[in-house]
Amino acid sequence: MENDLNEKQIQILQVAETLFAEKGFDGTSIRDISKEAKINVAMISYYFGSKEKLLESLVLYKTSGLKELLSDLIDEELEPVAKIFKLIDLYVNRLNCNKGIYRILHFELASKKRVLELESFSEIKKANLKSLEIIIREGQDKGVFRKDITIELLTPTILGTYFHFYMNKPFFEEILNLNTEEEYNTYIKTTLTMHIQQTIKALLTYES
Repeated sequence: MENDLNEKQIQILQVAETLFAEKGFDGTSIRDISKEAKINVAMISYYFGSKEKLLESLVLYKTSGLKELLSDLIDEELEPVAKIFKLIDLYVNRLNCNKGIYRILHFELASKKRVLELESFSEIKKANLKSLEIIIREGQDKGVFRKDITIELLTPTILGTYFHFYMNKPFFEEILNLNTEEEYNTYIKTTLTMHIQQTIKALLTYES
């Protein structure tokens, strides 16, 4: 997806992401995007068609890269637990680097609106789930992972923990004494990621 876009299209998507995240999808017009991007309305319509198609392009642009990363991970020579740890690291890093789009998705999904109808986004999620299934099955075949796992609930466990932390940022900054954006992001990359890894490991592996 990323390679199919030219510089102007990417610029439009970046502006749209900022405005959608700040004002919501309904609160942002194509004219707003046009003005901020300094590109005329006709050009945006030419590239993307409707505002809904622009949102769909933005979602795909920001989320499709994970599919390739997961495909590469499947082929890596790693033990099952190490592979799952790396998958979680990829997920959390991807989420943290794309806060804007996930804020938009969270809002749209919560309001039960158009993102639920984005078939292409659904296909990406299915492909990512398939990659996770392959990694879990590999661990099960090696006798490392339990057989009685509901694989479909692992992704919401990973994402839910991250999003709760992100949505309650001021609270966690205060109680964890995270005084700068750098400290907050470092905490996510280290402590929060490790917590999620240990949680998933506890769900997947047999008690020793």
